[in-house]
Amino acid sequence: MARLLTYLDSIRARDPAPHSRWEILTYPGVWALAYHRVAHALYRRRWYLAARIVNHWSRFVTAIDIHPGATIGRNFFIDHGFVVIGETAQIGDDVTIYQCVTLGGTSPDDGVAGKRHPTIADGAIIGSGAQVLGPITVGPRARVGANAVVTKDVPAGAVMVGIPARPTMVDGARAEPRFVPYGTPCSEMFDPATQKVEILRCELDAMRRRLDALLAERGEGGRGLGEERDRA
Repeated sequence: MARLLTYLDSIRARDPAPHSRWEILTYPGVWALAYHRVAHALYRRRWYLAARIVNHWSRFVTAIDIHPGATIGRNFFIDHGFVVIGETAQIGDDVTIYQCVTLGGTSPDDGVAGKRHPTIADGAIIGSGAQVLGPITVGPRARVGANAVVTKDVPAGAVMVGIPARPTMVDGARAEPRFVPYGTPCSEMFDPATQKVEILRCELDAMRRRLDALLAERGEGGRGLGEERDRA
């Protein structure tokens, strides 16, 4: 019971919507994880058919498909449904996944033998619609933006966006005082509705600084050019 309460409190800390622990017990992600614990236990005992039956029932009632072979740590939170997690996926502690995410596989010839699906390290956040594919590793506290397609390893604390996913200039390694639902801030003043604009502004500022530095190395007054460009 203590472990269950700790789990529910960890979800409440990441989701501003519920008004009580009991409300969290209605979440499909909570039920999908509970069913998976049963299916995974059966899978480890090589009762594959029974594990698959539990898995199919879970998918029917929650719209979340977690293969019985997937390994999942503590305090895993799926916010809404339509998530697919493959057989050899490994998920650490305190991982958050939003709706319509796929932790999918690639050919077992590419990477570790028999490992077709990704490894998600502790504290990572996978945004809605993201596709994380292959035997790659998403590092601790990394964040994958909405609809990103990740096919290469993600460093710890990195913030990935785009197709294919690339790191942004957002300081993802900086520890936040609390979990930030729905978005990744790049400044003290952050509005989730303007997340894309904020990220583009950060990237543009970084490109300007890089251009100024290159021009300065060539003795062409890069800093002055950058300031003139800003005024324009």
